[in-house]
Amino acid sequence: PPSAPRRYNVAPTQDILILAKAPLVALHARWWLVPSWHRGTLKDWKATTFNARIEEAAQKPSFRAVWRHGRCLIPVGGYYEWQSQDGHKVPHAILSHSNDPTLWFAGLASRWNDMLTCTMMTRAANADVSAVHHRMPVILNQDERAAWLGGSDDVAQLGLGARLRHYEVASFGSRDDGPGLIAPV
Repeated sequence: PPSAPRRYNVAPTQDILILAKAPLVALHARWWLVPSWHRGTLKDWKATTFNARIEEAAQKPSFRAVWRHGRCLIPVGGYYEWQSQDGHKVPHAILSHSNDPTLWFAGLASRWNDMLTCTMMTRAANADVSAVHHRMPVILNQDERAAWLGGSDDVAQLGLGARLRHYEVASFGSRDDGPGLIAPV
């Protein structure tokens, strides 16, 4: 959507674009899920819920309700993993290996008070990225997107076939943005 300019560096607690509901609509959500049942303030929510392991999210209290009724898609151009090399953190850009530049992450969304919040599902890394990190986002193909949004509990293979490429990029700060962040070193 025109109201969502391309960003190259997004951090947890920032707003991101998600697609949710039926039919799908574009919404902005805070990336760090706060369950609807949380009764404190935003600062009182201490759990790390910007990511959720797909293998166990259905049973976790923070995600159990939205597992059934809060599934969403998170469109992204790519993501970064930081790898330790010789005592330094080195970022790697991870992007689609296909002609489609958009990756579709499986997500969960929760409305807490008047704020829409979300989390990204993760899984064990596939062969394309396991050299960089042992986990990866659940990246859905077209058939998997329909199954995910339809509430399927058959999630063991979701995202396993994602074709990705990665390469080292220059180190950058949390406030940096722009296409230069994905330029290969």
